[in-house]
Amino acid sequence: MADSARQEIRPAGRERLIVVEDDPVTRTMLVGYFNDNNFDVVGAGSCAECRQALRSRTDLVFLDVQLPDGDGFDLAKEIQATSNAGIIFVTRRDTDVDRILGLEIAGDHYVTKPINLRDLLARARSVLRRRSIDRKAARNHNSIAFGDWIIDLTRRELLGADGKPVALTRAEFDLLAALVGADGRPLSRDYLIEVVSNRQAEVDIRTVDALVARLRRKLVGSGTPVIATVTGVGYKLALSERL
Repeated sequence: MADSARQEIRPAGRERLIVVEDDPVTRTMLVGYFNDNNFDVVGAGSCAECRQALRSRTDLVFLDVQLPDGDGFDLAKEIQATSNAGIIFVTRRDTDVDRILGLEIAGDHYVTKPINLRDLLARARSVLRRRSIDRKAARNHNSIAFGDWIIDLTRRELLGADGKPVALTRAEFDLLAALVGADGRPLSRDYLIEVVSNRQAEVDIRTVDALVARLRRKLVGSGTPVIATVTGVGYKLALSERL
């Protein structure tokens, strides 16, 4: 059966996964392994085939960065804009720049080849568990006001005093949500690394510092600093008034 045909037959109760990988041997290996572990899996060898597969409900996408008809990072942005699927990059590109870019754009994890199948399975299940929790939380509207800002944890939006949304990357939003949720308590850089990396991807203190710097530039308005540095520890929400 062709990879694209698999999407027409989705066993009830199985989570749907798309493997976007142009190497047929690797794609076949991943499709077979995750089918054997109770997933409904669709293989795609290109950006175009992935877009076709995304027409059906999708829970998770394994995404290579180098594809024959496009860039995986650009495709990840499309997926994030049109789908609630999780994204795990699976690629040979292993530079720190690529890893950080992938996580900031849309990735839940960034895995480099050669692939450890058991590790990839654990990561996939972790992402799906977290997204299941997020869906349950979405049943209750969850917004927090702080200073001139409102963060909507369900819709993953930040609104300014004028009611207009502020564009944030996934990593920026996750870091800000952690600080807001801490009620002014300082959070260590090590903890914020875990928040940004979803506890398994490799990012470092410099990534956290860069994200804070970008948030500070975006969170302007009242003149009061929103994020304060706590020497020797990390960062905290500096605004004391939360409505």
